[in-house]
Formats: sequence, structure tokens, C-alpha cells
Amino acid sequence: MKTRAWHVLGALGAAVALTACGEKPQTGGGVTYDAPPYAGTGSNFTSPDWKAGDAGSWEQKLKARMQYGQNEYNRVR
Repeated sequence: MKTRAWHVLGALGAAVALTACGEKPQTGGGVTYDAPPYAGTGSNFTSPDWKAGDAGSWEQKLKARMQYGQNEYNRVR
């Protein structure tokens, strides 16, 4: 009788331990944006040359930032 109780408790313990091994599926739809990034945020901390809502100005600023400010290959030389 006692061995049967130990087997039942062992089986319950194994079942509880195995439930921690499961993983929920990650079916997120991804990030959605309501406005394009060049539309601006309304913040006062923007570049004075950049015009909010102008895609050409946005791309020009990104190119300049990549070339002079955040390109590690240019900094090392």
C-alpha cells in the first residue's frame, strides 16, 4: 500500500516537473507603427536642420549620421 502511494506521488511530481518544460508559442504579429519614423515626435530635442514630415530631409540626416557620427570603420582609421 505504501509503495503504491509513493509511486503515485512520484508520478504526480514528475508530471508537475514536466509542465515547466513546456513553452508557449510566440505568435506575435510584430511591431506596427502608426506613423512613419520621419513624421517626428514633437520633441524639442531634434536637429535644427531637420524638418519633421520630410522624408528627404530624414534620409539625408541618417546618411550624414552614419557617415560621420556612428560609423566605426571611419573612426578607427
